[in-house]
Amino acid sequence: MPEGDTIHRTADALDRVLAGQPLVRFEAPTLRYRPFPDGTIVEGAAAVGKHCLVHFDDGRTLRTHLRMNGSWHLYRAGERWQRSRGAMRALVAVPDWEAVCFAAPDVELTNAPAVDHLGPDLVRDDRYSEDDALDEALRRMDGRPGTIGDALLDQRVAAGIGNIWRNEACFACGVDPNTPLERVPAATRRRLLEVAAAKLRASADGHRPPMAVYGRAGDACRRCGTIVAWARAGEQQRSVYWCPACQREGAGT
Repeated sequence: MPEGDTIHRTADALDRVLAGQPLVRFEAPTLRYRPFPDGTIVEGAAAVGKHCLVHFDDGRTLRTHLRMNGSWHLYRAGERWQRSRGAMRALVAVPDWEAVCFAAPDVELTNAPAVDHLGPDLVRDDRYSEDDALDEALRRMDGRPGTIGDALLDQRVAAGIGNIWRNEACFACGVDPNTPLERVPAATRRRLLEVAAAKLRASADGHRPPMAVYGRAGDACRRCGTIVAWARAGEQQRSVYWCPACQREGAGT
């Protein structure tokens, strides 16, 4: 599933070619919607957590969540698509470009995108300074049941963190992701959010950090040489990777 850094890169690419351009064609075969008025302008694109938003000047917004298999492609007008028309879920065409969303299971055209429940976006969020975003995420995390790993994945706590960066943040901070949240001090929770945010921003800027544990089950830990462990755990039964020596429960607290 694309994480917040990937969605921000996607939205930035869409914004560069769509913002301020007249809409010449819109298609969304899975939606029922009223046609756009003649002269509609595409105001631009933005990301909120894992949601990609395309705004139009008639007040509507196209919201897509790509889940595991969705993707946005950009084509010059008239260029052959790399995927079949049957996989198309939305098309936003301006005079020189076609932005095509393929295979996204969650597509919505609305005046009120369903993103108000999300926590602060840790890549960038115009509502908060970096410190205020962390403070808000900590507030939302407080009292939550489950493990610290689950809390980091909860988009209502902080938007944008996915499975890659929750595993990598836990390793960087020496925290077992299976530790119950109540046993993780506030200072450690904040450090985890800071590290996840830094990795998200670096990746969004094109400087993707190397993986320390994610996807490395059975390999030697780059810090201590212990074999990296793997399991499915938590509310969503997502893959958890950790070093049993570097990330003993309580080691990072």
